Amino acid sequence: MMNKQVRIIISGGGTGGHIFPAISIANAIRELCPDSEILFVGAEGRMEMQRVPQAGYEIKGLPIMGFDRKNLLKNFKVLYKVWKSQRMAKRIIKTFKPMVAVGVGGYASGPTLNKAADMGIPCLIQEQNSYAGVTNKLLAKKAQKICVAYEGMERFFPADKIMLTGNPVRQDLFDTKLTREEALKSFGLPTNKKTVLIMGGSLGARTLNDSVLQNLELIRKHDDVQFIWQTGKYYYEQMDSIMQSRGFTHDDPSCNIVWTDFLDMRAGYRAADIVVSRAGASSISEMCLLGKPVILVPSPNVAEDHQTKNAMALVDRQAAIYVKDSEAPSRLIRTALDCVEDAALLESLSENIRRMALPNSARIIAQEVLKLCDNRKA
Repeated sequence: MMNKQVRIIISGGGTGGHIFPAISIANAIRELCPDSEILFVGAEGRMEMQRVPQAGYEIKGLPIMGFDRKNLLKNFKVLYKVWKSQRMAKRIIKTFKPMVAVGVGGYASGPTLNKAADMGIPCLIQEQNSYAGVTNKLLAKKAQKICVAYEGMERFFPADKIMLTGNPVRQDLFDTKLTREEALKSFGLPTNKKTVLIMGGSLGARTLNDSVLQNLELIRKHDDVQFIWQTGKYYYEQMDSIMQSRGFTHDDPSCNIVWTDFLDMRAGYRAADIVVSRAGASSISEMCLLGKPVILVPSPNVAEDHQTKNAMALVDRQAAIYVKDSEAPSRLIRTALDCVEDAALLESLSENIRRMALPNSARIIAQEVLKLCDNRKA
């Protein structure tokens, strides 16, 4: 444990996939160096502006936003905001005087790490995906260290800067003593049935929800299997209304599907024999560490189709099942039923995905950050 005073800026966000790793890295730095001062820099109006203070850290917001690829005229406003964000980032860095700047991807990390590098501050970037994001590719030239979660990232970054660390994940998923039986009971489900967890993230995923709605009779018919379905808060009221109109109710003990807007992921993962998920980097890292069999339905609405590339990195090692987004409504539920009833397949998927796990990522990245602080002092 270090007791010397260090000051670190952590920048990025936009989605939970960027924010959770950033907070995990900050927590690991605090653990190794309790006196450290950590300042986050995020994008105004994005979820990091709430999540970071909830985790106990100070955050400054930049007016940065992404380029509009459909309406090019709107990009004059974007360019002004980039320029303004660069100036604000420079002021924040001058005032806070960080020893190291850490970028986790997302809009804010661009101007922050750019300015930090120009001012001679060592930079570390963390790339969560198997296909590098635009911001991190641009920052790579200026970074001292690049922490990655997948092999083969030399395609995007200088090989001598790369370190394979894995993605930091939410520690509370592993700290829980919850048993499978307790988890199933918390959903009001019996403990003797195979269970499929369908999760579309906190806002939900339209394709996954449509896949359930279009196969309700198939689900009802297979009453030896049960489903936990996270609709996401954005879709919950609509889904709840449709479910009740089709004769499914929350208080029916014979109903083999539970639907909810929000999910305690500790209970969800513990209860599930197989998970259906999008292919975001954080979710994949969690399932690798937990050894969860998974069916991945990559979102087509992400930059450079990186979720499909994340998914294929697992599929190529027989560590996950892949269902294309456009085929999910017709194929997904049938695939989930076939998989969950195949014990040998579940065991093989679990074994193979566990082999891809990289534990202690947050601590390893934190140690690299503190090494850069030491070098800076020297």
